[in-house]
Amino acid sequence: MSKLKKLRFRGAETADAIIHLQARHLKEISGDYCRKITDATLSVIVARHEALESLQLGPDFCESISSDAIKAVAFCCPKLKKLRLSGIRDVSGDAINSLAKHCPELSDIGFLDYLMVDEVALGNVESVRFLSVSGTSNMKWGVVSHLWTRLPKLVGLDVSRTDIGPAAVSRLLSSSLTMKVICALNCSALEEDTTFSGDRYRGKLLLAQFTDIFKGIASLFADSTKKLKNVFVDWMDVKQKDNSLLMQSSQEDVQERAATGLANFVVIDDENASIDCGRAEAVMQDGGIRLLLDLAKSWREGLQSETAKAIANLSVNANVAKAVAEEGGIEILAGLARSMNRLVAEEATGGLWNLSVGEEHKGAIAEAGGVKVLVDLIFKWSSGGDGVLERAAGALANLAADDKCSMEVALAGGVHALVMLARNCKFEGVQEQAARALANLAAHGDSNTNNAAVGQEAGALEALVQLTRSAHEGVRQEAAGALWNLSFDDRNREAIAASGGVEALVALAQSCSNASPGLQERAAGALWGLSVSEVNSIAIGREGGVAPLIALARSDAEDVHETAAGALWNLAFTPGNALRIVEEGGVPALVNLCSTSVSKMARFMAALALAYMFDGRMDEFALVGTTSEGISKSMSLEGARRLALKHIEAFVLTFSDQHAFAVAAASSAPAALAQVTERARIQEAGHLRC
Repeated sequence: MSKLKKLRFRGAETADAIIHLQARHLKEISGDYCRKITDATLSVIVARHEALESLQLGPDFCESISSDAIKAVAFCCPKLKKLRLSGIRDVSGDAINSLAKHCPELSDIGFLDYLMVDEVALGNVESVRFLSVSGTSNMKWGVVSHLWTRLPKLVGLDVSRTDIGPAAVSRLLSSSLTMKVICALNCSALEEDTTFSGDRYRGKLLLAQFTDIFKGIASLFADSTKKLKNVFVDWMDVKQKDNSLLMQSSQEDVQERAATGLANFVVIDDENASIDCGRAEAVMQDGGIRLLLDLAKSWREGLQSETAKAIANLSVNANVAKAVAEEGGIEILAGLARSMNRLVAEEATGGLWNLSVGEEHKGAIAEAGGVKVLVDLIFKWSSGGDGVLERAAGALANLAADDKCSMEVALAGGVHALVMLARNCKFEGVQEQAARALANLAAHGDSNTNNAAVGQEAGALEALVQLTRSAHEGVRQEAAGALWNLSFDDRNREAIAASGGVEALVALAQSCSNASPGLQERAAGALWGLSVSEVNSIAIGREGGVAPLIALARSDAEDVHETAAGALWNLAFTPGNALRIVEEGGVPALVNLCSTSVSKMARFMAALALAYMFDGRMDEFALVGTTSEGISKSMSLEGARRLALKHIEAFVLTFSDQHAFAVAAASSAPAALAQVTERARIQEAGHLRC
């Protein structure tokens, strides 16, 4: 180990092992997947390697590292020249000033995707030549443009994916005597200013979405004897002969870095899994998919992991996903997912997750044994493998949406595996995908027995009820969706109620007035499903479920109209609930749905709810109390009755044309419409009876 100069590692477990490494002459350390590395681990590593010149950790966020570890780096590594760290919450002025004081040769600094950086302190690092704050938020660009222009050696600055504006870029380019290049890709504030141009700063280069990037890069290498376009001539000639020189390099380190570059190259927004379709298809058209799949067969786990990640990211694009499947990528990814290396398994499973989005790939994944692989992964990595578990559950959720594949999932033990995740896993991403998978499994009640099977799995319903109380909206939404689907089964419906489902779902409906339409739809839908039972319907009314359903009926979303109206229709069967709907202001809300909703189904069910409410059974409830209270309620009910009747008749009259009426009844809800006419015992309802 005494001659070791460069070291690359992956994961916090490997970093812990490096603590015991005796390599006094080690100059470069590079680490990936460092999310769990702590201050203590990093401090011990740098303390034992004082000759260190380069330290790079990322691109995953180093969430457990703080300014204390950066100060330790400064004190222990006086020869440090390059420091690049990703995703630290913030770096203090003290830590940066320590680097400036103790690391006089520090010329390359990368503080990527930080929440906060001390801009003033960075202005004190006079040795820096290349500085990146890409993806870092909360930057004070006025301070930056004033102080950083004084840095005597600063040549290149990367501010990509930040909110820097044209004023700061202009000042940096015009005032700095040494600045040569500013990279400002994906900076929305800069790109929105169509009047700004970087061309007027002679001898300086701005790389942005609106500039000619290749021409700009060429200018960095071109001399006075060559035209700019000739800089890439040799490279283009090689490219025509050999499609991906880097990825076909005999050096697997180079191949691995190239795969990493491709994986990151196509991503626009990592958090929302957004990619640049043009870039993804360019990789595909240039033969990149075949090359990546060949590299994925390497014995080196690092290369397997990076190529699987690249394939996964590229497969977000439907055209690339098709090419991956046609080139045998599903079988390769399924094989890699079986790896004993967690990072390889995680990236390969991510690839299967993205491919499973396409309907045409679901059957192929099942045929390749992918369903069993995914289920086995849940048991294999049930402890300490949240990334694998989220991807496996997500892929199973997509597959379960297909009727045939849902049976494969159940046969492979998927119900038990997913319920285990819903019950035991504390990671919200896993909870959300497990609940979504159970919801999709339960959605085929007419064609298979999975709905009943999920309900009969020990602890399933209790776990889903508990997940509706999660702090994470996505978890609440998917859990409510699963309970909605499960409530179509009679035994499940009663078991959900016995597990506290009524109270939980009413509480959810009460809390989601400002939530996403998806959560609102599922909360109301689950109550709709439970309220099919008269006992549950009465319980929902007593728990206070009427008021939130009326509020949801006023939503702007068509899907929410349908589920809220359906739930109120079921509740209106019982006179007590009917009276509650009137007292909570539900008549105007239902009248509005009946008259204006874009959804014909919502209009039907709103009319049904109104018809049931005023069929005469509610009157006796209204008379309970003192004589004066009874008279007051009676008068209030009469006004509500007239309003309801008027709009029910208007609704039915919209179908008075015989042909239109027949078409609507056949396509929407003939039995429901018949019930409107049969159940409305209102003396004046001539048109309704017709």
